[in-house]
Amino acid sequence: MAMGKGRGSKGSSGGGKSGGKGGPMNAEAAARVQSAAARNPDSRSAQTGFASRAQSAAAKQDSAQRDQ
Repeated sequence: MAMGKGRGSKGSSGGGKSGGKGGPMNAEAAARVQSAAARNPDSRSAQTGFASRAQSAAAKQDSAQRDQ
């Protein structure tokens, strides 16, 4: 079956690691986001600043876990 212009038809790595697991951002996930944004500066992650927000969220999550 041919893929149309819908989701995943262009620029998708197909790695299966995306899809919003809904859990808190961790350092490993933030590193994946930043790496992907660096590989493709035209991506939405890079253009919207999501990579830096992911890193910030991971740092806050790490700090919160240490405070417990």
